Amino acid sequence: MHKKITIFSATIILFSILFLIPSCNQQKKYKLTIATAANMQFAMEEIIIEFNKETGINCETSISSSGKLTAQIKEGAPYDIFVSADMKYPIDLYNDGFTTRKPNIYANGKLVLWSMVDSIKPSISLLLQKNIKHIASANPKTAPYGIATEQVLKHYQIFDSIQNKLVFGESIAQTNQFITTKAAEIGFTAMSVVLSPIVNNKGNWVPIEDKTYTPINQGIVILKNGPSPNEKKEKFYNFLFSEKGKDILNKFGYSTSF
Repeated sequence: MHKKITIFSATIILFSILFLIPSCNQQKKYKLTIATAANMQFAMEEIIIEFNKETGINCETSISSSGKLTAQIKEGAPYDIFVSADMKYPIDLYNDGFTTRKPNIYANGKLVLWSMVDSIKPSISLLLQKNIKHIASANPKTAPYGIATEQVLKHYQIFDSIQNKLVFGESIAQTNQFITTKAAEIGFTAMSVVLSPIVNNKGNWVPIEDKTYTPINQGIVILKNGPSPNEKKEKFYNFLFSEKGKDILNKFGYSTSF
């Protein structure tokens, strides 16, 4: 009798395992992985919540600079969608055959000058002062917001004068760390960061005039490497361009009129 119960129990366990395996695979199959430029981190969190409410599709993000994410994609990273901080990297991936279609612009990013030091009132002229010893910027080699920062400094003809003060983050996320920890007295970041709930009303910031840097056209592409069904990828892609998606982007300081 004891032997029969043991065999019966083992059979139940076996069937339970067999049932769980496809169930886990099913859940994994429908989880979109979105490679996300660091400037979009906070906006993306809200976009994913609303997208999930509307579709029931779960998403996870991988946050880094656009350049690093592009390198990962080319090395075979199984991302479903790439939400970039510019168009250069998505176009590069399209030309190399990593995407299902040409990239499209989903938003224009905005640059701001931000400080967490209470006594500092950010301005371009302030960057020249001796008490400003460190100016945070995203690395222009991998991050489009770093390129925009360099353009701003050259527009005001102060790049050479303050070049030795610049401290580079690998992405906007690391740049923000320099600013929030006050390792840098002041720095350039995305408007979406200072408007995010976690940072809003902390420190002092001013917007940078649009005319001082090339428009930060941010692009999105659907990737071939991603394991999720194209139907799920298309739903997220379309949601980002929907009125609800645009409203969230506008809330975080992005322009969707272009």
